[in-house]
Amino acid sequence: MSKPVELLAKDLNGHGGVFCPSAKADMKLWNSHPKVYLDVASTGEAKCPYCGTEFKLKAGEHVGHGH
Repeated sequence: MSKPVELLAKDLNGHGGVFCPSAKADMKLWNSHPKVYLDVASTGEAKCPYCGTEFKLKAGEHVGHGH
């Protein structure tokens, strides 16, 4: 099993998420699954339903919510 991809708060988009496949996970876009949005901000982590890649906020990182 591979290590989760550690993210900084600045790596997340304006909605608090990332897209998979991701260059952060060292994935080649030509050889992967359809693009899927993963909400990382709500729980601090997310797992891609296609490839199983786990994305996780780095310890100490906080996502600011402007709501």
